[in-house]
Amino acid sequence: MPIDVKFCHVIFPFTGSHLHHMDPGNNTGISEFLLKGFSEEPEQQLLIFGFFLSMYLITVFGNLLIILAVSSDSHLHTPMYFFLANLSFVDICFTSTTVPKMLLNIQTQSKVITYAGCITQMYFFTLFAGLDIFLLTVMAYDRFVAICCPLNYMVIMNPRLCGLLVLVSWITSVLHSLLESLMVLQLSFCTVLEIPHFFCELNQMIQFACSDTFLNNMVMYFGAMLLGGGPFIGILYSYYKIVSSIRGISSAQGKYKAFSTCVSHLSVVSLFYCTGLGVYLSSAATQSSHSSATASVMYTVVTPMLNPFIYSLRNRDIKEALMRFSGMAATKGPIVLG
Repeated sequence: MPIDVKFCHVIFPFTGSHLHHMDPGNNTGISEFLLKGFSEEPEQQLLIFGFFLSMYLITVFGNLLIILAVSSDSHLHTPMYFFLANLSFVDICFTSTTVPKMLLNIQTQSKVITYAGCITQMYFFTLFAGLDIFLLTVMAYDRFVAICCPLNYMVIMNPRLCGLLVLVSWITSVLHSLLESLMVLQLSFCTVLEIPHFFCELNQMIQFACSDTFLNNMVMYFGAMLLGGGPFIGILYSYYKIVSSIRGISSAQGKYKAFSTCVSHLSVVSLFYCTGLGVYLSSAATQSSHSSATASVMYTVVTPMLNPFIYSLRNRDIKEALMRFSGMAATKGPIVLG
């Protein structure tokens, strides 16, 4: 009797002695993956656990403070801080898709993630990464309107438009992430997979598939160009117009006041795009999965952790709102934004 070709879908699990066979209704026989993480040395596991736990807690508490400060202080009920609160929420979710699972694996000394868990993690990671990009673009547009059209700012950036911009960002990100995930579900994986990363990433999943991935690659690259490059061009155009408007201001104090409202956002945009671009350039240059995983920590963990510090340390409104929220300062009058 000839050997059934489906035999290639039989895998040997890393725990237990029995075999897992392909479910007739599924395109893959893989029931679980292994996330290799950063190091297999036992003495380094405790250090990595403490390092990432600290960064995760700082990220959650820092961004949560921004959300609470904006929501509790009526002086911050403006479009700029509305978008900032949304960005802080997305950053919490973005980090929470990857770090808790990695911490759990270190704690339980297990590197296993189920097939369904991997697809779910990939979906939410793609979703919140896209939302980060869209919200940063919307915030650039907000600064463009504030500086280039200051007299009509509150008319243009009305609550309805602000809500609509956030809603469109969510819908676009959800649909894009859903499309990418559904296409990965159609792929077959014929061997036991060790993912050289600390989370399931779209690019890694497509590379490890044993079926044709041409369409997946085309959709992934087209999505990256359209949903990544498009917003980036929008941000560059916004700041080109902002710089042109600032140059037209006669007084040095006026120029400083106008530009100071953009410094925090410009810092966050630079940090996000530079670290993200650095990850893919370094991985393409070195072809080292370990180097790519280490570099990706910058935009998946470090950037969301630093965002609250950037906005609170360089923004007087946020600092005073945090002081009022914590009860360390008396209530003051409203602060007029330049």
